Amino acid sequence: MKIRLRAFEKEDIDSVIKWVNDEAVTQYLSDVLIYPVSRADEVKWLESVSMTNHREKVFAIETLNRELIGSIGLHNLNWVERKAELGIMIGEKDFWGRGYGSEAVRQVLRITFEKMNLNRGYWRLFENNPRAISVYEKCGFQIEGSLRQDHYYGRRYYNTLIMAILKEEYFEKFKKQPGAENPAQGSEND
Repeated sequence: MKIRLRAFEKEDIDSVIKWVNDEAVTQYLSDVLIYPVSRADEVKWLESVSMTNHREKVFAIETLNRELIGSIGLHNLNWVERKAELGIMIGEKDFWGRGYGSEAVRQVLRITFEKMNLNRGYWRLFENNPRAISVYEKCGFQIEGSLRQDHYYGRRYYNTLIMAILKEEYFEKFKKQPGAENPAQGSEND
């Protein structure tokens, strides 16, 4: 295990502001982040995704050495249809491509399916983000379809892919036999 998920604290605000105002970090995230974000707006956002929010659950990702490196969350929680949209941001670039994102996704899937009893986790991502596609495929997500020319970036349009994993697929991939690898623990190859 490389990371743990925890609630955001007020002390985390400087790191989060740095990330959301870094175009390299946000280029594959929501179009809300194409404009600079103020401290006041980010404080409001952090307060809005507190643990008492029943439509969003957002967690800080920190290393076992307690270094804050990103965030991961469940958004648009639908308790009737038992589904949520996943989103992740590894804000500290030194941790890109080293398996931290894959492990965070596996940990949030464990929460999604084993603790919250949801049935479906999905993600909308841009086709020009092959690293993210690889992470989600490694974690059991399947491409379900695409929204053609849905995302504009760098003077061209890209398709938005819809990827999802169902509860039964999660259990088949990560929990099929006694002693199977715990999804919260990654392999050294992640």
